[in-house]
Amino acid sequence: MFKKSIAFMLALSILLISCSSSTILTSEPEGAKVYINDEYVGKTPFVYEDTKIMFTTNRLRMEKEGYETFYTSFTRDEEVEIGAIVGGVFFIVPFLWTLKYKPTHNYELIKLDAKK
Repeated sequence: MFKKSIAFMLALSILLISCSSSTILTSEPEGAKVYINDEYVGKTPFVYEDTKIMFTTNRLRMEKEGYETFYTSFTRDEEVEIGAIVGGVFFIVPFLWTLKYKPTHNYELIKLDAKK
């Protein structure tokens, strides 16, 4: 009984930890305003974290005075999350979080033409 309790607690803790994924958004130059899904969230470097399920896409916009506005997206399908796979063996639901973001996303902003 004690071994089953420990196994259950271990699986549960892996499940809870594995649902979250984070990435660091950086820009060159740094200090760009970061908008995720059209909501201002801070300036680069910025740590983004969520508990969304795999294949969720986030729209990203970066703005900095003197530079072109930068648009892109990132999706929670960039790396495998081992903890969610282990938790999924016990609970099935964690399989929704078996993919995560890359640790960092680096973007280079383009300087506006001085003649404009």
